[in-house]
Amino acid sequence: MDTPIPAAGRDFIRQIIDADLAAGKHVNVVTRFPPEPNGYLHIGHAKAICLNFGLAAEFGSQVPARCHLRFDDTNPEKEEQEYIDAIEADVRWLGFDWGEHLYHASDYFQKLYDYSEELIQQGLAYVDDQSAEEIRATRGTLTEPGTDSPWRNRSVEENLDLFRRMRAGEFADGSRVLRGRIDMASPNLNMRDPALWRIRRAPHPRTGDAWLIYPMYDFTHPLSDALEYITHSICTLEFENHRPLYDWAVDNVSVPCKPRQIEFARLNLSYTVMSKRKLLFLVKEGHVDGWDDPRMPTLSGLRRRGYTPEAIRDFCERIGVAKRDSMVDVQLLEHCLREDLNRRAQRRMAVVDPLPLSIENWEEGRVDWLEAVNNPEDASAGTRQVPFTGELFIEREDFVEDPPKKWFRLSPGAEVRLRWGYLFTCTQVVKDAQGRVERLVGRIDPESRGGNAPDGRKVKGTIHWVSAAHALDAEVRLYEHLFALEKPGADRDFLEDINPHSLKCVTHCKLEAALAEATPELPVQFERLGYFVRDSRAPGLVFNRTVTLRDTWAKEAVKG
Repeated sequence: MDTPIPAAGRDFIRQIIDADLAAGKHVNVVTRFPPEPNGYLHIGHAKAICLNFGLAAEFGSQVPARCHLRFDDTNPEKEEQEYIDAIEADVRWLGFDWGEHLYHASDYFQKLYDYSEELIQQGLAYVDDQSAEEIRATRGTLTEPGTDSPWRNRSVEENLDLFRRMRAGEFADGSRVLRGRIDMASPNLNMRDPALWRIRRAPHPRTGDAWLIYPMYDFTHPLSDALEYITHSICTLEFENHRPLYDWAVDNVSVPCKPRQIEFARLNLSYTVMSKRKLLFLVKEGHVDGWDDPRMPTLSGLRRRGYTPEAIRDFCERIGVAKRDSMVDVQLLEHCLREDLNRRAQRRMAVVDPLPLSIENWEEGRVDWLEAVNNPEDASAGTRQVPFTGELFIEREDFVEDPPKKWFRLSPGAEVRLRWGYLFTCTQVVKDAQGRVERLVGRIDPESRGGNAPDGRKVKGTIHWVSAAHALDAEVRLYEHLFALEKPGADRDFLEDINPHSLKCVTHCKLEAALAEATPELPVQFERLGYFVRDSRAPGLVFNRTVTLRDTWAKEAVKG
C-alpha cells in the first residue's frame, strides 16, 4: 500500500480513513450513496454524492476502493419508479458511475427478516400490539423515561409465532409492530425500543406484493451497509443520535461486516429549502412547474436551468466537509457556475426588450458580415459571421433621452460602439402618440468598421444589437431565487417567503440567427445580459437565464 497522504489540510473524514488504513483495520475502502427513492435529488445530495464517490476515487490510488449506489426503498407508499430513474440519471449527469454496484435495500428483505428472528431468539426483539399512538405516548420525553409495553416480556416462542404470522398477513395494517428490546429509560430516544418492522399492505416497485411487512429505515440502513461490506458509512449530522441504534443492529446479528458510521454537516444554502417534504409540497400544490422547474434546487431543475456538473462539483469541493452545520451563501454556487460558464459558453447577441434602430446612411439591402469572437476565454472556439444591416434592434434600457452623469450608453447626440460593428450616433428619437420611444434614427461612421474610430477618438460605450432582417423571435425566461428571504420559513410558513418575482417570461425577444442551433446541452452567454440555455421541455425557441453576469461573491472575496 502506498504511504497515506499526510493528515495536514485534510478533512476529518479523510483523516479517519487514513488512520483506519494505517492501523490495518481495513485493506480497502467501500462507501455508498443511499438515497430514498421518494423524491428527486437536490443540491444537498450533490454534496453527499461528490463526497462518497470522491472518497472511493481518491483512496482508489492506494487500496481497492469503490462506491455503491443503493436505493433504501423501505417505504413503498412514497416511492416511485420515476424517482429511481431520475436519481440514476442525476448521479450519472454529475459524472459518477457505480459500475456493477447498484443495490436496493429490498434485495435484502429476506436477510433482514432472518436477522430479526435472530434478535427475537436472543430476547432482543418482541411483537408489540400497541397502536402507533400508544407507542408514541409511552415513549417518554427528554427528561422522563419511557414506559414498558405490556407486551415487552412475551416469550421467544410467542414472538416468533406472531412475527411469522405478521409476515403471512394474518393481522391488519398498524395492529402490530416488531420492536427492538433495548432500553426504555435510555437518554437517547432512538434506543427506547424502536420499531423494526411494521405491517403495510402496499405494492413495492421492485418486490410487488411479495411482502406485507416492511423494515424500518433505521433498522434496514446499517444492516444493508454490513451486507455490502461498506467500510465507512458517511451520513449527515441528523443521524448522529441514530448511531447507537446503527451499532446495536450490526453488533447483535451475524452480519459479515461492521461498518463505521461517520457524520458530517449537511448543506444549508441561502434562499433555498432542502426538505424533500417541502419540495414535494411545492410540486404537488403547483407553486412550481414540476421537480425540474429551473427555480428548484433539484439537480434536474439546475440542469434545466443551465447549471453544469463541473460547476456543482467545484462548489462541493470548495465548501468541503465539516462537523457543524452552517449556512452557505448561494452566491458561492453562482460564482462557481460563472467561472465554469465563462470558460465554456459561446457568446451570442440577444435583445430581450427590443428597441428598433435605423441607420440613415446605410444602403438599402446592404448586408455586412462581421467577424465576432465566439469566446474570448477560449481561442479554440473560433469566430462566426454576424449580419449587420441598416435596421437593428438594441436593448431598450441602453437608451435614455436625458442621460445621468457618467452614462456611456446611447442618448441623443451621443456616440457608442455597436458590438463588432460600427460607431453610431443617435440623431433622432421617434415617439408614438403616448410619448413612448418608438424608434431611434442615427448615423454610423463608415470608416469605423470593427468598432474603432479612424481618427483615434475615444468612445467609451459599447452596446449589443441584432439585425432586424435576420433576428429570431423567442421567449426568454428570467429566473431569480424562488425565495425572497435568506432563510425561508425561519419563523413562519415557508410559503410566505416565496419570491413573487422569481420568474419573468418575456416574449418577442430578438436573437442572433446562430441561436437557432442552440441545444439544452450547450450554455451560451447573451453578451452583456447573462448566461442562458435553451429550455429542454418547451417547444420552439425558449431560453432560460442560468445566472446573471454580475458576480457579487467574487467582489466580496476580494474585499475579504
